[in-house]
Amino acid sequence: MDKKLILSLTGAALLLSANTGCGGKQTALEQPTNDDVILHAWSWSFDTIASNMKQIADAGFSYVQTSPANTCFVGEEGGMALYSQPGDSVKGKWYYYYQPIDWKIGNYLLGTKEQFKAMCDSADKYGVKVIVDVLPNHTAVDHTAVTAALDSAVGGHDKLFHANGMNDIIDYNDRYQCTTGKMGGLPDVNTENPDFQYYYMQYVNDLIANGARGFRYDTAKHIGLPSDPKDSLAERNNFWDIATGREAIRDITLALPEDSLFIYGEVLQDKNVKETEYAEYMKLTASAYGHALRKAIEAGNYYADSLADWHHPADPTQLVTWVESHDTYANEHESAGIEDDAIREGYVYLTARQFGTPLFFSRPAGSTRQNYWGNNRVGARGNDEFFNPEVVAVNKFRKAMHGQPEQINVGNNGAVIEVARGDKGAALINISRETQSADLATTLPDGSYTDRVHNSAFNVKDGKISGELKPMTSYILYAE
Repeated sequence: MDKKLILSLTGAALLLSANTGCGGKQTALEQPTNDDVILHAWSWSFDTIASNMKQIADAGFSYVQTSPANTCFVGEEGGMALYSQPGDSVKGKWYYYYQPIDWKIGNYLLGTKEQFKAMCDSADKYGVKVIVDVLPNHTAVDHTAVTAALDSAVGGHDKLFHANGMNDIIDYNDRYQCTTGKMGGLPDVNTENPDFQYYYMQYVNDLIANGARGFRYDTAKHIGLPSDPKDSLAERNNFWDIATGREAIRDITLALPEDSLFIYGEVLQDKNVKETEYAEYMKLTASAYGHALRKAIEAGNYYADSLADWHHPADPTQLVTWVESHDTYANEHESAGIEDDAIREGYVYLTARQFGTPLFFSRPAGSTRQNYWGNNRVGARGNDEFFNPEVVAVNKFRKAMHGQPEQINVGNNGAVIEVARGDKGAALINISRETQSADLATTLPDGSYTDRVHNSAFNVKDGKISGELKPMTSYILYAE
């Protein structure tokens, strides 16, 4: 295959023609596409998100994703540091909101139920939808901190957990251990207990009633599927049928139809992970593709890894894509050393594409490649990258290219990528740290083009696009 022309595997019928008009002119079939984009407002408080909602909307984001809203363990005397070190004057860790002690709206890190509702009202005003990170899989490490109300609701403290729920997972590829065992010290909740399901769905429906319009299921691959081995305390592995509204639990079902909500699961890819079965219930994270993309942008070379397919068995319309997530940034710092501009160019590439729903992770304000925590405060707005002109331009380009098939062309030894969308537009991305002179195949009509971000000139002649690209810079072109 000519490396200068990389066709998306999902676009085999890119330029099928149909529907002859009155003048005999053929028009391209409109292709299935994903148009939305997500801002992950990681560790922003509800008030901070609300006060920045107009800017989020103006930047072209369809959704804003919050960190967990549930009642959580109060760690380090309620300190508000993102990540405190010994000797720091302000204590705290961002991950305490991932340690539920009850499933009610509001926690000390992000805000109250009233503040959550005000945030959702602000989102509605500006046409943005709120996705809430939810985590029914486990409680706080200190499970004795669980509220008496939760223990009572599920039939007693011992009924809250799987029979295997206090045993550490040794083999994450063993589905029984993975779906019933303790992960990272977090006791595993018996998500198959009907009393827990009833209690949890009241929380979900309360989130919806207060304005939430989507959910990210944290550690979703640790919650069993119908085909998985059952814990001895479980009669059926039916949590996902309950959570997605396929099945009622007593008198409660999901308050809105599942297809009117954006629901996706953190199903991190590995051996023996049932991506296809999970995809029957919800959208899924394309974690392997994110890993491949990071390798490419770090190398400044499209061919540093395989980016021609999605590394996932699910239909690409069902994938949530990212260059990095809060886990790759904050846990093992796998992506935290990558410069902001490289992350941005990877995001432009993902967002210009036809499929997947891209997520933009908001890094902490003041963060550098030497100081990952930056200003180091939970609740504060992230850095300015979410409204960088290139991010804004590609978010708007994505919506404008609705129905247009993609063609990916690569040149300059992998340094320059073009994502062409039918004959309507194209994104050009230089992922190297050197100026590049492009000469690429394109589906754009012949003519002169001025990009929407930097006012740079490009020319198309005889199916080839030419022009100069500055280091780590992207350009958005529209056919007028």
